[in-house]
Amino acid sequence: MIYRLGIDAGSTTVKLVILDENDNVIYKSYKRHLTKVRETILEEVRNAKNILLGNNIKISITGSSGYGVAKDTNISFVQEVFATTIGVKKIFNNIDVVIELGGEDAKIIYLTNGLEERMNSSCAGGTGAFIDQMASLMGITVEELDKISLEHKNIYPIASRCGVFAKSDVQPLLNQGASKSDIAASIYEAVVNQTIGGLAQGRAIEGNILFLGGPLYFYKGLRKRFVKTLKLSDESCIIPQDAEVFVAKGASLFAGNETKLYTYEELESVLSNLNNTKLEIKKEIAPLFISREEYNKFLERHNKAKVVEKEITNFTGDVYIGIDAGSTTTKLVIIDNNDEILYKYYAHNEGNPVKVIKEQLEYIYNHFGDKINIKGSSVTGYGEELIKKGFGIDFGIVETLAHYIAASKFNKNVDFILDIGGQDIKCFEIENKAIKSIILNEACSSGCGSFIETFAKAMGYDVESFSKLGLFSNHPADLGSRCTVFMNSSVKQAQRDGATIEDVSAGLSISVVKNALYKVIRTKNIGKNVIVQGGTLCNDAILRSLEIELGQNVIRSNISGLMGAYGAALYAKNQSLENSKILNENEILIFKHESKGTKCGLCTNKCNLTINTFTGGKKYISGNRCSKPTGKYKENNIPNMYEYKNLKLINYFENQKGKDTIGIPLVLNMYENLPFFIKFFNELDIKVILSEESSKKLYLTGQHTIPSDTVCYPAKLVHGHIESLINKGVQKIFYPCMTYNFDEGISDNCFNCPVVAYYPEVVKNNISRIREIDYIMPYLDLNSDKSTIKNIYNSLKDRYNNITKEKVKTAYYKAIEEYKNYKLDILERGKEAIKYARENSLLIIVLAGRPYHVDKEINHGIDRMINSLGLVILTEDSISIDKKDTEIKMLNQWTYQARLFNAANFVTKNEDMQLVQLVSFGCGTDAITADETKRILESKGKLYTQLKIDETSNLGAAKIRIRSMVEAIKSR
Repeated sequence: MIYRLGIDAGSTTVKLVILDENDNVIYKSYKRHLTKVRETILEEVRNAKNILLGNNIKISITGSSGYGVAKDTNISFVQEVFATTIGVKKIFNNIDVVIELGGEDAKIIYLTNGLEERMNSSCAGGTGAFIDQMASLMGITVEELDKISLEHKNIYPIASRCGVFAKSDVQPLLNQGASKSDIAASIYEAVVNQTIGGLAQGRAIEGNILFLGGPLYFYKGLRKRFVKTLKLSDESCIIPQDAEVFVAKGASLFAGNETKLYTYEELESVLSNLNNTKLEIKKEIAPLFISREEYNKFLERHNKAKVVEKEITNFTGDVYIGIDAGSTTTKLVIIDNNDEILYKYYAHNEGNPVKVIKEQLEYIYNHFGDKINIKGSSVTGYGEELIKKGFGIDFGIVETLAHYIAASKFNKNVDFILDIGGQDIKCFEIENKAIKSIILNEACSSGCGSFIETFAKAMGYDVESFSKLGLFSNHPADLGSRCTVFMNSSVKQAQRDGATIEDVSAGLSISVVKNALYKVIRTKNIGKNVIVQGGTLCNDAILRSLEIELGQNVIRSNISGLMGAYGAALYAKNQSLENSKILNENEILIFKHESKGTKCGLCTNKCNLTINTFTGGKKYISGNRCSKPTGKYKENNIPNMYEYKNLKLINYFENQKGKDTIGIPLVLNMYENLPFFIKFFNELDIKVILSEESSKKLYLTGQHTIPSDTVCYPAKLVHGHIESLINKGVQKIFYPCMTYNFDEGISDNCFNCPVVAYYPEVVKNNISRIREIDYIMPYLDLNSDKSTIKNIYNSLKDRYNNITKEKVKTAYYKAIEEYKNYKLDILERGKEAIKYARENSLLIIVLAGRPYHVDKEINHGIDRMINSLGLVILTEDSISIDKKDTEIKMLNQWTYQARLFNAANFVTKNEDMQLVQLVSFGCGTDAITADETKRILESKGKLYTQLKIDETSNLGAAKIRIRSMVEAIKSR
């Protein structure tokens, strides 16, 4: 008998399928290869020996890791999409779309109206690797994650692009006490959104859908989210019996076309020889240490920076507690009046820092409670507010301040602090014993501890053992500086080229450093007196890699991983309290903590809240963008120009009349031009109907029509706004293309960015429902009276009765006047805000962005968060324009960015001002203008702070940035 063997060597698993001559599956296997692809293939073939022995075999290999095996063995290779299609067409006859999720690969194959396949290229967000990382972050298995997801009650917005972005959303939820079942379901929802937004890219997923791949086969909760989001019926959702190995089955069918036959013995021999092949090792990177002696000298040098540690069992007296509730770990130290450490604790919090702190305080009271008198306590880190509220901690301080306080104990002349934690990189440049600038990783944690920890677990090691393997590697693997989810591919290639596990370990340590230096700090010239800290730099291989890359020695203390907690303890000691308010022994014994998720309905934000309840009825509410849910709501009189501009635009909409109607989406430059167009149409007796207020729900209604997953979030929202207008029954939608904005005389030209200028064309070509209504899309240049009047007249004359060119001309000039009055009002309000700030000695923040950043869904409440810290908020267009005194060292051709440069220049001339730049992910112009803005500010001694925003809200990281900036200003 001739058996057909199909092998699918994927990014994380090896699948085998054996078919008999009647296409029956007589054997299948599914196994994770832990990067040992060739060894696993051989092992799985040997496991099928009893079936294959004595029969002829036709074989074909597929999968992302299969090509190299096929090439080196001369076994037939079939591309995985082709293998999938072969299987689908052979077995089914009514499939419209195939969705296949693998370890790192995700595919959509459209089978109707012509064959078309979409596959992820630079992102592994919607894949099994993403789910694995999220489960690891939550401290549970993927099976447990799937099970608890079925019990969810709320869905939180989580970034769907990749694991490292998602961590920035998941970790605060864990630290704030959100339900793990809610988080699990939200992770699955992120996978669904990535599939729709990242792969479908505007083409509808409809008809009969075939689900393939391990994640969709094994995870019931994931399938459930797909079915609900895509609104599939039971009949249209098809999961074949062999879904987890379906691609291997397709390879088996393809193997039937082969002429070459193998016996079992021949096949085993070929695969055995493959594994015994000695490949040439690339000798490009020098070893971290060339000898044990060199390593010992390295340790001796770093052991000189010490905090004295004493036995708390022999101590009696006053103590101070410092807690660092970090992104993945919780640290606690107890110090005495001499700043010496009596007790320390460092461990993973497994997503529940409250439980860890309760256990630690219980232990401290049980073992040392009768000997110590707690005089003060302080907490820092992501879980700061939760821990402070729950345990009565005396002080909460921003982590950047905590780390600076600790670093100063080791070197008073420190000029740069580099802290690399599990998920965060914090860098502080120090000048004249004050913080000069702050750098934090925005959303990517590829240069952090979780990066290397992910690979350690994937290879079956704990992170400490894995890291030590690389210390004496002779040939560290050159793995580059790719992001976590795709580094697997680099690791597999390195192993194929002959790299050992030791070489991979060393290579990953080097990659962590390169990511930190060149993707976050963006230079290796960071200072002469450098102190490094954070749990990641406890890793000798990473520390050595850093020194080699910098070309200089740095200082690492014996409490590198505890610096945040130590700094917090020092801060508590310096406050000189009489007694601490931290929960006492009896209160800890009865301490209880519960958390539940709910949706707030007190305002239009409809925030997803996590309500933490502690013993005695104390509550801590997180996830809110305003103070209403806390019960302490007061009208905030501190000026906020974002809030003012938003309300002013809404008033334009509410105060209008008209016999006819026209729809306008409130998006992109229409925020800037709304006063003009509402006045213009009202003068023509036409009432403007606006789209609904932006929201996550609105975004999702248009997500299926978005053709690019890399465009900025404000542009993605346009699709939902158009759908909103159509759903309202609007028959005419006006959305013009505008190459130019108004010329304000502050730039070399007055372009809108290409996305803003021509997004109406994207709408026309990608939203099929636009054909149901009258879509009016003229090209306008509001700087040209003649052409604008002509083009608008031509676009309206056949659509509305009584439209004349003279009426259009009159309406145009009145609209221009209205626009000028609107801009003057913003300037006047800005002046009033500055006056208020100075009368009340408040710091002023110019929150510089785009006109559409006043959209609450786009800014995620960042303006209110900053405002709540007692800071006055200005916009980039609410300050005076200086047309002479702004030297720009680049082609200054965009109006919105020209305002940014003007604002930066304005801030440098005012002591009580700082600028914070809002930047959208996917914004090409900001990649250039951000550096110029930074140059303008820092050349005059100002701090530069940038906040990146996209479709997910993570105010925790933004708050750290702003609080750090305020502390830096205070310290100066």
